Amino acid sequence: MMAPSQSAPPWDARTRKSPGPRPAFRRLRGYAFDPSLSMQVETALVNEVVFKVAWEPIATRRAVPDPTKGEAPDAMGPPVATRLERGPVGEYVEVVDFDPASGCFYEPVDLDNPDILAQDGLAPSEGNPQFHQQMTYAVAMTTIRNFERALGRPALWAPRRWRKGQPPAMDDGFVPRLRIYPHALRDANAYYSPSKKALLFGYFPAAPREDGDLLPGGTVFTCLSHDIVAHETTHALLDGLHRRFIEPTHADALAFHEAFADIVALFQHFSFPDVLRHQIAKTRGDLSSENLLGQLAQQFGQAIGNYGALRTYIGRKPDPGQYQTEAEPHARGAILVAAIFEAFLSIYRTRVADLFRIASRGTGVMEAGALHPDLVNRLAAEASKSAQHVLNMCIRALDYCPPVDITFGDYLRAIITADSDLVPDDDMRYRIAIIEAFRRRGIYPRDVRTLSVDSLRWPLIREQVGEATSTQGAILEEDIAGIANTLRDILRKTADYSPTRAQLFANLHSARQEMHEAIQKEVTRGPFEKVTGLVLNSSSAPGDITRGRDGRPAFEVHSVQPAQRIGPDGDSLNQAVVSITQKRLVRLDLEAPNGEDATFAFRGGCTLIFDLDTLNLRYCIRKPIASAERLDAQRRYRLEGDTTSLRATYFAGVGLDEEEEYEEPFALLHRDTEETRGR
Repeated sequence: MMAPSQSAPPWDARTRKSPGPRPAFRRLRGYAFDPSLSMQVETALVNEVVFKVAWEPIATRRAVPDPTKGEAPDAMGPPVATRLERGPVGEYVEVVDFDPASGCFYEPVDLDNPDILAQDGLAPSEGNPQFHQQMTYAVAMTTIRNFERALGRPALWAPRRWRKGQPPAMDDGFVPRLRIYPHALRDANAYYSPSKKALLFGYFPAAPREDGDLLPGGTVFTCLSHDIVAHETTHALLDGLHRRFIEPTHADALAFHEAFADIVALFQHFSFPDVLRHQIAKTRGDLSSENLLGQLAQQFGQAIGNYGALRTYIGRKPDPGQYQTEAEPHARGAILVAAIFEAFLSIYRTRVADLFRIASRGTGVMEAGALHPDLVNRLAAEASKSAQHVLNMCIRALDYCPPVDITFGDYLRAIITADSDLVPDDDMRYRIAIIEAFRRRGIYPRDVRTLSVDSLRWPLIREQVGEATSTQGAILEEDIAGIANTLRDILRKTADYSPTRAQLFANLHSARQEMHEAIQKEVTRGPFEKVTGLVLNSSSAPGDITRGRDGRPAFEVHSVQPAQRIGPDGDSLNQAVVSITQKRLVRLDLEAPNGEDATFAFRGGCTLIFDLDTLNLRYCIRKPIASAERLDAQRRYRLEGDTTSLRATYFAGVGLDEEEEYEEPFALLHRDTEETRGR
């Protein structure tokens, strides 16, 4: 046997360099649900899981140019590997463990410490602040990875919004890391702060129940709940994709944010193999019966006085009338989550029907007793695969949504269209299951003739062009071709096979500016306006539309996002998603005397989806800026909502600067109060 080299130690504690290949994953222990289930004999063993987190460093940064070596000040230096710092502080998140109530900074955990690495991270513990840091990092990174896998691109946080009078930042608002504060509040609350670009988690003493019992441990830490951490991380990721979705334009707006965050947290339960096998064995494969997988935040729900989880999606009977009457964001959002979960259950039952036929010898009636372990394993595999497919469908659909004013019906159309593009052969009837679940709850777009896949898919651009006259169609195709050619040139210039997220942000920022210039230059005629719902010419613009320095109607290219999606059969779909928005400052109360009425921002816009292989524009998903119907609906919602719904609880009111009005929409939305406890 060859003796080991004496010149190269196996581990360099100073530089943390290893002679071996870098691991693909970092294994970190944590709770599958929350600490309360580790205090119950039945669930203690399965509640402690190991998260497989992408190994950091996973990216590189460019070294600062060295003028002494003749490098230009704006030159990009050679790549330099980054590493996971104490905190943890990595590429995407930064855990800052400061407790304002006590003025205490807790010692940051070092996940690269060999002793911690050797045992898959710190052992789960309610009393160890370093484990709290590890838990929030592991769950946040798991959630980020799910988004990146579904969207086909790196995750970026919402850019900073600079107030008037402040100097612009050198990085144009790039937010490198989302901050996570595990002990930010002494309160029964946890929320994402858009202004701070941070997740703030509270801790509080458990409330006694009517029988006088307290939860084990007495103090509840929201940062130790997988569901709460995943929920809040999803709020941040969704805000990075669609900044205008936090604006309360109608009852579905905040409800969608809450529902989508619950969907992600819920379906991440199915990524824990031991938990999944345990619950399938307990329910004998019937996931529609009472089980932990369909519940969210058990410990938090019990701690605020409930006898069960904060929210549960098991056994919810569809009520088409509820969607028409429910206004509270959590309760309204729960209707959407229940529809998605019901669709998943239907898909799961379809996928495992053959297994039950085999196990029951074709009778359909299972023998009494425990299921065979091999059957449990097969059922768990199918449930996990189905859940991941549904989660991917839900996340992928975000690119097919309008950039403003989203409704549940819009989201249904986005799911169906995105899935049809990537998976043309729906042999397992995923799309039918989702449509049926939405229909049973009265959720459907008003502008479709039937609830069929073909009707719900967004129309292809050629179908919209076909509705125009031949002359208008030719003009439109010419305008689109000019924009597509500009997009091709932009993507060629910004192509980098291994950009850092900072470089990617800078590239996309430049792409937005170039696309804005291209649209102003290429589009000077009416057909493009008709298809997109934008108003680009002064002659056709409403008088209250925001205008640029040149006097023309202003518009914002909100994002230019290339995406490479991989389907379940390995097929790839290369696209570019361009979102454009416009704004009008309109009067709130038309009956108020002039000069005494507040105004609010009314927005319109469109999402353009290009096929990168052909550079053809496939879809234009729009919300017209000149829509009188949408304007009337938003005006009614703002006037009536402040007095007849809980909207007044969540927002400071109208008449403020638009960025101030929506600065902290989730702070009170997530707080436990008498009004919100019934959610």
